[in-house]
Amino acid sequence: MAISKCVNNKKHQHHHQCYISVPSEIINSLSSNSLHSLLLSPKKASKTATFSRSKLFKNPKTWFLFLFVSGFLFMMKLWYNFDPFNPNPCGIVPQKVSLSLIPNGVLKSLNKDEEKDEELKGFWKQPDGLGYRPCLDFSSEYKKQSVEILKDRTKYLVVVVSGGMNQQRNQIVDAVVIARILGAALVVPILQVNVIWGDESEFSDIFDVEHFKEALADDVRIISSLPSNHLMSRPVEEKHTPLHVSPQWIRARYLKRMKREGVLLLRGLDSRLSKDLPSDLQKLRCKVAFHALRFAPPIRELGNKLTERMRSKGPYLALHLRMEKDVWVRTGCLPGLSPEYDEIIHNERKRRPELLTSRSNMTYHDRKLAGLCPLTALEVTRLLKALGVPKNGRIFWAGGSPLGGSKVLSPLMTEFPHFYNKEDLALAGELEPFAKKASIMAAIDYIVSENSDVFMASHGGNMGHAIQGYRAYSGHKKTITPNKRQMLSHFLNTSLHEDEFNRIILALHRDSMGQPEIRTSKAGRDVTKFPIPECMRNDSSF
Repeated sequence: MAISKCVNNKKHQHHHQCYISVPSEIINSLSSNSLHSLLLSPKKASKTATFSRSKLFKNPKTWFLFLFVSGFLFMMKLWYNFDPFNPNPCGIVPQKVSLSLIPNGVLKSLNKDEEKDEELKGFWKQPDGLGYRPCLDFSSEYKKQSVEILKDRTKYLVVVVSGGMNQQRNQIVDAVVIARILGAALVVPILQVNVIWGDESEFSDIFDVEHFKEALADDVRIISSLPSNHLMSRPVEEKHTPLHVSPQWIRARYLKRMKREGVLLLRGLDSRLSKDLPSDLQKLRCKVAFHALRFAPPIRELGNKLTERMRSKGPYLALHLRMEKDVWVRTGCLPGLSPEYDEIIHNERKRRPELLTSRSNMTYHDRKLAGLCPLTALEVTRLLKALGVPKNGRIFWAGGSPLGGSKVLSPLMTEFPHFYNKEDLALAGELEPFAKKASIMAAIDYIVSENSDVFMASHGGNMGHAIQGYRAYSGHKKTITPNKRQMLSHFLNTSLHEDEFNRIILALHRDSMGQPEIRTSKAGRDVTKFPIPECMRNDSSF
């Protein structure tokens, strides 16, 4: 009887060995003539072609060997998604990325899908990922170009990124891609001091620099500073890159000047690069976002500690609540807490009209019904109840201090008593080193939210989008996207009985639980939010 086995090679932790154990009597029964017939050269075989083929196909031992090989290939396909007939077989681990570079969340999710399905029931049940796995199979042309790009010592790109931590992440992703387009080395990005929070964190304070360089070593040369012969040179500076430019535009605009001057300085990269790029560049975006941008060790260590404290008594939901003062000002919405708070927001928006993000001609009521406003604490509470969150469910909430203070969250705290943020979970002194570092605090929120069993944001935004994409890439972990446009009319209908309200809300969200979604060219469809099909594949994709 043949037995298939898979074992880990302890000496080489990153490799699995698979084999089929066959009893010796079966091996011995395969005569040397039978085996020799399979190894005959074409010339020798041609002399006795008719006789040999007839004898070969009538021999039961040959059929056994055929079934043995077929079974082995099927086992490899089943266990590793291995397809020997595909020019770029792509299994669980993206090609050219070592296991040490794979985010922990991705590996855990890929290795424990079945185990989690058994553990998580009801509200905690995970969506069907349809077999999608990360797959970064760069083309042979991309790899060929890499050789020349990594050799170049004449072109250098310097970028200054701005905004909050998650906005900076997006710009760093695009900075790497722009460096690749120009065939230039990228100097470790400079983080502009955040004018709202006064955060002076540098790249190395938030991200693991050495890991960033290592993960991208085959794609773009990353350097810590300019070479000495360029330190005194005046770089070509570009402050006003248009929105959504193509690789062709970038080359036409910058390449000639860059070759002449040697250094290009770019500022304000937010949404400057097109969301629709050639396949290899989209894969590079995923590689930067999901593999290269790893948080610095002290941040990861604390974030993982808080995760374990949340998970110690079972699964948990992470909420990203957008209720800070600046969010209400920027969205053109009102918190609805009281006339006094509404007046504060109205006056701030009047004083600084440039903060309003879009659609300034819409009234607050129109914005609300269009789904453009953050959900309030009461609305989030009703939504979670309708979706079936158990009353004893554990909830981690991320975000800044809400306008009106913690009392604003009372509907959530009353309905769900196991309601915590990082300050609640941290031990005395653990957060103190990061007290005035808003970006690092946001990174800690990011880690605990990303590791959750279920995630939901009360409003869109860079953090919600980044976590949505990461959770999709990690095996489509449950991520709820509130269908605000369709559900808010039901929130305003006071005649609806609670059971009927819950049934309607649940029906509206059946397809908004983090199921695989194909990226389209629709505006805002960033591959780091929707990684299918460029960065993920399933069996039907090959």
